[in-house]
Amino acid sequence: MTKAKQEAPGVKLLQWEGDSKKVFDSFPEGVQDDGGFQLDQVQRGRNPNHYRPMPEVGAGTSELIVNDASGWFRVFYVMKFGDCVHVLHSFQKKTNQTSPGDIEIGQKRYKVVAERYAATKKGK
Repeated sequence: MTKAKQEAPGVKLLQWEGDSKKVFDSFPEGVQDDGGFQLDQVQRGRNPNHYRPMPEVGAGTSELIVNDASGWFRVFYVMKFGDCVHVLHSFQKKTNQTSPGDIEIGQKRYKVVAERYAATKKGK
């Protein structure tokens, strides 16, 4: 888990789960720019330009969509746990269908975030 700095009041913190930040940083520069802008929109409570719900990963999860000449890139994120945008998984898509392996990674990280959030709620 990697946390980014919160930039301004009312802007949710980005929390990167697993290797999602490392993978995102390996995307082509234009994809990083577009994806970063869209994640910033999410942090500010706005809808990103291109996304869709991904309930098969977990309730409240969305898939950020970035396409360019070098391929199809995706980011699973969820905002319902605490005051953060949790980036669960970043990956490059190879086919129209999201691979079961990518969905499974998202599900596992979703479960970790949910358990961590539940543990902090109990501690209050």
